[in-house]
Amino acid sequence: MASAAAAPDRRPSAKGGSFARRQQAKPRPRRVAPPLEHRILVTATLCLLAFGAVMVYSASSPSGVIAGSGLGTGEFVRYLIFGGLGLVCMQVLARGGLGLLNPRVVKLMLIGSVALLLLVLAPGFGINVNGARRWFAAGPVQFQPSELLKLSLVLYVAHFLAKNPNRLGGRGGRARLVPLITPIAIAAGPGCLLIMVEPDMGTTLVIAFTIAALLIAAGIPLRQLALIGVIAAGIVVLFVLAQPYQRARLTSFLHPWASKSTAGFQAVQGQIALGSGGLFGVGLGRSVQKVFYLPEAQTDFILAVVGEELGVMGIGLVVVLYGMIGYAGLRAARRADDRYAKLLATGLTSLILCQGILNIFVVLGIAPLTGVPLPFISYAPTNLCVLLAAVGLLLAIARPGARRLQAVEAPRGDATADRDRRRRDRGARRAGAGRRRRAEN
Repeated sequence: MASAAAAPDRRPSAKGGSFARRQQAKPRPRRVAPPLEHRILVTATLCLLAFGAVMVYSASSPSGVIAGSGLGTGEFVRYLIFGGLGLVCMQVLARGGLGLLNPRVVKLMLIGSVALLLLVLAPGFGINVNGARRWFAAGPVQFQPSELLKLSLVLYVAHFLAKNPNRLGGRGGRARLVPLITPIAIAAGPGCLLIMVEPDMGTTLVIAFTIAALLIAAGIPLRQLALIGVIAAGIVVLFVLAQPYQRARLTSFLHPWASKSTAGFQAVQGQIALGSGGLFGVGLGRSVQKVFYLPEAQTDFILAVVGEELGVMGIGLVVVLYGMIGYAGLRAARRADDRYAKLLATGLTSLILCQGILNIFVVLGIAPLTGVPLPFISYAPTNLCVLLAAVGLLLAIARPGARRLQAVEAPRGDATADRDRRRRDRGARRAGAGRRRRAEN
């Protein structure tokens, strides 16, 4: 009798336990596949990194062996280390989004990069390489402050243009030009002047082209942009004519074969390497120019090694990968949620593309020598880390962390209670309708 009386008590507990288990086993939210631009960015960046590792090893190992530094893998190993650090930064920024870089952090980055530029020009701090003073050095590791300034300026200018849309355009263009340009000039002017003193004309041009792309994306009238361009071009020409180093580079660009043994030596050897490659190249690792003729082939002129070993097809592959980054970055800008994200995606994409286009033009002989590395491929540790951080921000914009609405299935007990409640309400409404009909009769 006691067991029979206790049986009904066990059944509800079992039913309650199954309900508790159902409550605990809630359906997991479905993972949403990343959008197309996110996948294109990841694919193109990783392909460029893998290609860059192969080409850095191919371009640097022969000179290392000839110099007696073992297997000549020193720069290849450092490329892998800095590439790994850059990938970590890219992943952190892709997950953390734009919240990690608030306006206060951006201002600190901008002030810190200008201070580092002042410090690198001071005696006893920066090192002089081939007549340029651009790097801090600690053993084999070098750091270039101008690369940090590029990213800081993109972040600052994008934020300023997003927060001040009323300063753009309008019929009173000349009256609005000064309040629009003054804050940007105050932020970018000192840094660009210090970069030109190093001297590093290429980085200055990349910054100028990137800011111009941001102004176009923000909606500045082309007449105002042309006026700004004329003023900036005049300043650059005056600076080039005042510097013998830059003037020699400009002269060698106009007549490279006339100075093939002096200022035009690197440009001429690069053109010979490109001509030797033909359509399909002489084969990976079989370049002759990188061994005996082309100086520092693994840095700014690595595209000439690509053209000699892999031919026009290899250069075409590099251009296609940059085109994929450009398409994905501009698509992310178009689909971004707010004005700041749109402008920032445009600026970061322009930063990568302007640097890549300028390097390609220099190697092909279309532009003067500027000393700008090829993004993700050249051996340039600071530039590699900064551009991977830029890709991380693009990934954060391409895949925003906004929560999506999800259909949640109600528990069975709640569904039964709702069904009973609807039944009672329906009955009450029918009874009320019957009473109204009787009253009318």
